[in-house]
Amino acid sequence: MSDVVLKLHSYWAYLVLLILIIAVVNALIKVFGDKEYEAKDFRISLFTLIVSHIQLLIGLILYFVSPKFELWSQLGAEVMKNPLARLYLVEHPLVNIIAVALITIGYSKHKKKLTSKAKLKPIAIFYSIALILFLSRIPWSIWLA
Repeated sequence: MSDVVLKLHSYWAYLVLLILIIAVVNALIKVFGDKEYEAKDFRISLFTLIVSHIQLLIGLILYFVSPKFELWSQLGAEVMKNPLARLYLVEHPLVNIIAVALITIGYSKHKKKLTSKAKLKPIAIFYSIALILFLSRIPWSIWLA
């Protein structure tokens, strides 16, 4: 089962990154170009929120069904001394949960604003930070293989 969930988590990540990059670029272009907020911008930010939350749920399922989870019982606190175990069991999950939380905060903040620039600014800021966090904790050597 963990192999299926792992493949789903890996392939869904491509969608998350693509949609998040589109949302960030769109928001930055509109903020710096003084363009108006449109229904398309709402749909892009909402779709980003949805796919990132689905990825989080898939990731949480994977975390607990993965054989790597057993390293906690085998290594205990030594997990923090093992760079690969630390990445999979601590850094990747924690940083990506924070990134999804930032997407959620940015989406929530933008809904409360009334003007175009005020609506686009939280999306540009929070989604950009989330993108940087996602990119920083992807296990690139394994993901692209």
